[in-house]
Amino acid sequence: MSLPDGYTDVPAGKLATVVTALEMLAPPAARPDPSPAPWTLRPAHRPDLDWYRDLYRRVGEDWLWFSRLRMADTALAAIIHDPGVAVFALAVDGRDEGLLELDFRAPGICELAFFGVTAGQLGSGAGRWLMNRAVEQAWSRPIGRLWVHTCTLDHPAALAFYIRSGFTPYQRQIEIADDPRLLGEAPRSAAAHIPML
Repeated sequence: MSLPDGYTDVPAGKLATVVTALEMLAPPAARPDPSPAPWTLRPAHRPDLDWYRDLYRRVGEDWLWFSRLRMADTALAAIIHDPGVAVFALAVDGRDEGLLELDFRAPGICELAFFGVTAGQLGSGAGRWLMNRAVEQAWSRPIGRLWVHTCTLDHPAALAFYIRSGFTPYQRQIEIADDPRLLGEAPRSAAAHIPML
């Protein structure tokens, strides 16, 4: 199906976002870590579902991350407990303030499934530091492709950040979904920059 040029109405209660998929076909040149770097990367082997959802919410609430909030416990556990999925937390002074999830379930490919830091870490260099760790972790395995997608609900600098990190855009899509604020999956005050209809 192709969309016609011009405007297309989005029903009330729905969100529409432009999704851009990006890929990296070889490890990029190393980018220096911010200094000093007060962060550590903590592997979360078979993470507790409540812990995971709490961090997922704290990182993604302002950007209306909702996909994992809609999953039943069994569906979420099947993903994040799979040996082909690696979950990490960015820790600051003993508190988890960033989420990194790498999905190696497809042979030779790694999806940067979830990546982000909490609001208190934005602008601190934590995102750059965490991306450096993401790239190291991904390319430490026998892959030929690392990919990620971002959308217009994400932080306004997300797309440019991924490009600076060595990813190249290759696909654009439109995603329509129920607004998680109207379903009680996110507070009504979340993502004030995106009006509820």
